[in-house]
Amino acid sequence: MSITRLHGKSRGRCRGVVHSGLVYAVATDTGGATTVATQTAGALATIEQILSEAGSGKSGLLQATVYLRDMATKAEMDAVWCDWVGEKDNWPQRACVGTDLAGNDLVEIVVTAAVL
Repeated sequence: MSITRLHGKSRGRCRGVVHSGLVYAVATDTGGATTVATQTAGALATIEQILSEAGSGKSGLLQATVYLRDMATKAEMDAVWCDWVGEKDNWPQRACVGTDLAGNDLVEIVVTAAVL
């Protein structure tokens, strides 16, 4: 039973984990972006990079959870999400949850995808 951990800069956690044909990944955009749209775009670019590194991609998406600091910004996040995810064959099961986030994070995205 093999587990591959895709380490990042944060101590105590990985950007992604690959196990049994599945990729588990998480991303925020802490690069100083101040809108939900720009943070969503940054987080999704990171997710795409992690999925690619793990042998997957948007077409392998199974599930996503989007955490928003303010649910009033859901439409703004959705617009970026829909542009990024593309054709409906890529659409995962997705939930969106309002919650407190650390620091200046406005959005955090967690996905599970199949290795392709």
